Amino acid sequence: MDRRDPLWYAVAPMEIRHDWSLAEVRAIHDTPLLELVDRARAVHRESFAASEVQLCSLLSVKTGGCPEDCAYCPQAARYHTGVEAEPLLSTETVLAAARKAREAGATRFCMGAAWREVKDGTQFDRVLDMVRGVRNLGLEACCTLGMLTPDQARRLKQAGCTAYNHNLDTSREAYGSIITTRTYDERLRTLRAVREAGITVCSGGIIGMGESIDDRCDLLRELAAQDPHPESVPVNLLVRVAGTPLSERPPVPAMEMVRMIATARILMPRAMVRLSAGRLQMSEEAQLLCMMAGANSIFFGDKLLTTGNPGYASDMALLEAAGMRPLVPARD
Repeated sequence: MDRRDPLWYAVAPMEIRHDWSLAEVRAIHDTPLLELVDRARAVHRESFAASEVQLCSLLSVKTGGCPEDCAYCPQAARYHTGVEAEPLLSTETVLAAARKAREAGATRFCMGAAWREVKDGTQFDRVLDMVRGVRNLGLEACCTLGMLTPDQARRLKQAGCTAYNHNLDTSREAYGSIITTRTYDERLRTLRAVREAGITVCSGGIIGMGESIDDRCDLLRELAAQDPHPESVPVNLLVRVAGTPLSERPPVPAMEMVRMIATARILMPRAMVRLSAGRLQMSEEAQLLCMMAGANSIFFGDKLLTTGNPGYASDMALLEAAGMRPLVPARD
């Protein structure tokens, strides 16, 4: 195939690139589905064991009352979703949940706080204690706390924070229709602060919010433009929550998640691609196809922050039936 043909990139050997064009990404995304999955799986196997999946647990350590207007989020104070604002959990409560997650097979424990930005003070100090405690349990510690300053990122790193999640959510062009209280560039600045502090980056997005296919592809292009690539790329399917502006969006076919995951895998070969929110809307077969296309991490537990997630027993039964085994990451 002529290298000038955009489809060349769907079958080329694995490349680590940061200069993908939107046309190239769209050409990969639109490859016939089974060919796309084949290519993504081949890329996946060059960096990862074919049947390993990392089990992650996510806990909301501070729920609700967020001042932002993210149209998908039930924790925004301005929407009437039934989510009540709750104070920051105690360190003891969080570490008890982390121990339980470890016993269930998790190797990564993620802590989320419904803040617009981190503010220095006793609450941030408590989060730092949580991070230290999670690391002492032998787990990876991931935080998602909103915007960070470089100094706050350095303090998280000193506490042992393994990863920081800060999603771009969608393309720059579509972003303003979803969020107005925080700019795209502010999100990118937080990712730079995280990277410069030496914390690994977890950043992805959501599909099903009314965005175009080009918007989805441009989100992946933006993520792949980071040098180095994010170590973790969560791909979320919109969970439609009553009371949010996006509650009436039509459901997205599961095969569109497969395409997103396969494209992310090809663009960012060494990233952990995480099959994240929205799994309750997907059949077991669709979830397995996502794993075949390059997803090698799932969140387990009945909730992801405040939205539903498949139960632990059903997840373990699915993985066992498929012959999947938990990934044990290298320790620091």
